Amino acid sequence: MKTPILACTLLATLTLGTATAVAPTAPPTWTNAGLATATYVILEPRVEGNINLVGADQRKSILEAMKRDSAGAITRRYPTATIATNVATPGAIRVTPTFIAPRSLVPWAKLGGRLDFELPNGQKMAVREDFGISILLQKRSEFVNYMYDVIAKKLP
Repeated sequence: MKTPILACTLLATLTLGTATAVAPTAPPTWTNAGLATATYVILEPRVEGNINLVGADQRKSILEAMKRDSAGAITRRYPTATIATNVATPGAIRVTPTFIAPRSLVPWAKLGGRLDFELPNGQKMAVREDFGISILLQKRSEFVNYMYDVIAKKLP
């Protein structure tokens, strides 16, 4: 008795299962293509330098703006990127926004912003920009947003 080929194929599929090639997702790399499609988690922002230049209420609103505006700058730079809220998101790039306050508010003082990136493979990168006090006075409430947009433009 001859067994039809279809019956043998069906039996083999049911017994062995189907073989499909599933390629693992590669972790993002420090390239435009890698960063453009990555998932990011924005960690708690930090302030370095003289944190006493602003009061506690102002500091709280600045820290909130840093978290929100750094995420916005990343998604404006990479529209296909995703911002996750869970710190334990697998494969996500961890980003720490940092504000570098000057020692004192004098006209020649510089203040800065930095985004510290930790890639899933453990690689750490930082992108920083310094600004004069005049830019802070010019941009006022939009300064943090402006600062992180300038920094994001430096990304690959």
